[in-house]
Amino acid sequence: MRHITTFAYIILLMMVFEEIPMSFASRETVVINDNWTFRFGYQVQSKSSRRVDLPHTWNAQDALSGREDYYRGAGVYEKNLEISPEWKGKRLFLHFGGVNTVAHVFVNDSYIGEHHGGYAAFVFEITDKVVYGGNNKLTVRVSNALNLDVMPLVGDFNFYGGIYRDMHLIVLDEACISPTDYASPGVYLTQKSVTEERAEVGVKVMLSNSGSSKRVDVKLKIWDGDKLLSERSLPVDLGDADNVPATLDIVIEKPHLWNGRKDPFMYKAEVCLLSDGTEIDKVCQPLGLRFYGTDPAKGFFLNGEHLKLYGVCRHQDRAETGNALHRRHHREDVAIIAEMGANAVRLSHYQQDKYVFDLFDSQGFIVWAEIPFIGPGGYLDRGFVNSPGFRANGKAQLTELIRQNYNHPSICFWGLFNELKTFGDNPAEYVSELNSLAHAEDPSRVTASATFLEDANDLNKVTDLIAWNKYYGWYDGSAQDLAIWADNVHAAFPQFKLGLSEYGAGASIYHQQEEFKSGDAAGWWHPENRQTYYHIENWKAITERDFIWGSFLWNMFDFGAAHRREGDRPGINDKGLVTFDRKVRKDAFYFYKANWNHDEPFVYIAGRRNDEKTSATTDIIVFSNLPEVELTVNGKSNGKMKSDGYATFRWNGVALSKGKNVVEASSRIKKISVTDRITLNLNY
Repeated sequence: MRHITTFAYIILLMMVFEEIPMSFASRETVVINDNWTFRFGYQVQSKSSRRVDLPHTWNAQDALSGREDYYRGAGVYEKNLEISPEWKGKRLFLHFGGVNTVAHVFVNDSYIGEHHGGYAAFVFEITDKVVYGGNNKLTVRVSNALNLDVMPLVGDFNFYGGIYRDMHLIVLDEACISPTDYASPGVYLTQKSVTEERAEVGVKVMLSNSGSSKRVDVKLKIWDGDKLLSERSLPVDLGDADNVPATLDIVIEKPHLWNGRKDPFMYKAEVCLLSDGTEIDKVCQPLGLRFYGTDPAKGFFLNGEHLKLYGVCRHQDRAETGNALHRRHHREDVAIIAEMGANAVRLSHYQQDKYVFDLFDSQGFIVWAEIPFIGPGGYLDRGFVNSPGFRANGKAQLTELIRQNYNHPSICFWGLFNELKTFGDNPAEYVSELNSLAHAEDPSRVTASATFLEDANDLNKVTDLIAWNKYYGWYDGSAQDLAIWADNVHAAFPQFKLGLSEYGAGASIYHQQEEFKSGDAAGWWHPENRQTYYHIENWKAITERDFIWGSFLWNMFDFGAAHRREGDRPGINDKGLVTFDRKVRKDAFYFYKANWNHDEPFVYIAGRRNDEKTSATTDIIVFSNLPEVELTVNGKSNGKMKSDGYATFRWNGVALSKGKNVVEASSRIKKISVTDRITLNLNY
């Protein structure tokens, strides 16, 4: 339970301090989310703007209403930014957490720069463009229109437009730890060699200076809580230059390892920049030491121990707000994932907010982070265009992903693509270039990809790990086909490090049926009990095969996809185990919780929303992480039952009385008693 206590403490600190500007010595970070104006690009008349606060998207209504032609065009954001006269002689930087998809930035109507890509952070220096001691006009022109030079070109999700993450003004000394190295923290902690006995870490600090040459000292401190574990210092003669590397190495004997959900311990690396003995800048980064690997036959290992990765996929949107999420939304999502007992997350299909990575670090999740190199899947259009612009943009987005998130111990896999096709412009050679780039940028981690191509396709052999998106029992075949497919691929390609990057089925909490009927994946009937059955049968195949190094169910939450016409309403992909508004956990959620969460004893009666009965007998299914459950109806016992090995308990032909029936499932372990109760109404 150590990780739960630690996480609760970290979350409390984050809630207390998240709205306070971060200030280290002369480094000051000011949130500039409030009091913007917004207008659409076609609104050129005066007084057409309206007030908004960041995070903001202009597609929260039209895309989420299921309009396939939701607005994908230009929007204009403006703000009066007051620059303190005390900042004269300092350097000023604008830090954007995320703008979808292309941003052009102006200060006092002068062009500053542009950024292409909707999911990574970016930074511009504005030191020489502002008026000190007064208001400055900040303009950001944003477009989420399709651009063949920018990833992604297509996707089964909404491309919300706007400045949808936090924005900051960073105030620094003339000499500083650089914020402009692809918007990274400017500090890179490379785990060169880590064992239980010894950890060797290379530290690279990117320095910047806009003034005259000076001698600075880079001081590195490693903290174990309040205990100073190690300290190093390096003098540097720094000229007028940007992104100058300074390198140090450290060794930690008998390191306390970051050990996933069991013990997500992290040291703190504190890097200070001093001039004449005075601290002029400081950056702190997490240092979670761990080693891991994947065996084609035995799966994933963390710190030398086998760890079956029970994963979920997560999109970054929700009902009403689209992708303009606040920290409380991210905290809620991670808490729900933790409640279910997952130990791994695939952040699909793009770089997500830095705060999300912080949460996964502190909770001990294994993370697959990826760039938005997305194929069309079952749709039209193309995911790859073999043009210089597109190729350059993909490499830039991969570099941003890696450098901005280099120090997060939770990240183990860099994802390079999802569901690409190989006809026309074949992306195989380009994926090889991306794979080489990822290894050059980060030699300490491995690459992965998500495919749906036939097993022998050469594209499946490029990245270190390969995983498939398989929906047996939903789009085609039966749920039992997953086991047959996995065994055949493993036998034919034993060298593959084989995973499941997606598997899932849709479900509406409003679609209930007594009997089991399959429904139609592309139709309007998505009964909840079909999703439950799908996941029970697929999970059996996954858990019985150690060579499947990891599985990532699709999806943790329902998400917006304006083009979809299925389920209980247009515009929603309902394969989530939790509804889009996060208010209802579907039955399949509790199946996984019973199998994955061993810390929180519980029982759960499935089918509770199918509460109007027309037959005098019914089948009752219960999920529980306890070994034995008793079922009663109207106070009369239907007997105790042992688990079937998959945390499932089933009573067939349970008799009901006319009218209201109180059904109760209960269990006891030591002194702990847990109960779940529902009411079924029999009308005939």
